[in-house]
Parts: sequence; structure tokens; C-alpha cells
Amino acid sequence: MIGHTLTLDLDTWDLTLDSGGNIATSSGAYGIAQNVANASRLFTQDAYYNPDRGIPHFVLDLGRKIRPSLVRSRLVSAALGVEGVRQAAVSISGIKDRVLTGNITLILNDGATADVTF
Repeated sequence: MIGHTLTLDLDTWDLTLDSGGNIATSSGAYGIAQNVANASRLFTQDAYYNPDRGIPHFVLDLGRKIRPSLVRSRLVSAALGVEGVRQAAVSISGIKDRVLTGNITLILNDGATADVTF
């Protein structure tokens, strides 16, 4: 099932439970959006079983001024790497104290849209 994933708490990025006390899962547009959020937060070498996945921030950005166009390009690439995403557009609303804020607008394979706020 495309977009099937564990449901994570939006504040702590930790697992949540469903009404039956089981680990909650999500699918469809919400699941795909959450997978994009995960992909956009993943640094290379952080995924234990697949260390090549992720965005190489440490190699390209550590100790350097953040270049919004480069970060935008990497976030689009990360989003397009998620199954179920047809198009992605990134809007950066701010960078303060090396914290990036903005939005990723997704068009999914089925034509639905979803947004990921960061």
C-alpha cells in the first residue's frame, strides 16, 4: 500500500498509539506526506540499514552559509524519491539561527495534493 507508514507524533516525532493501544499507522495522502517529512529530515549516514539515503547536509553545509536554492533543490529531490509523489514544490519562508521554515507542496500520483510544513 503506497504511503503506509507508522503515525508519528507531530511534536516529538515519536510513535503514537491508536484507540486499541496498538502502534498507529497511516496510509494514503497523509502517509505519503509523513514519508516526505521523514525523507526531508533524514541526513545521510543516519539510516542504519541504508546509510546512503538522506540529504548530505554535513558534507555540503557544515560551517557554510545556508543557500536556500540548494536546500530547496535537495528537498524537492527527497520528496520525489518517496513512492506516490508525482511533483513537489518547496517554499522557504525563513531561515533564522540555522533553522529553516517553510512548506513542501506535493502532487501525488492519484492527483491529490498534500502539504508538509517544516
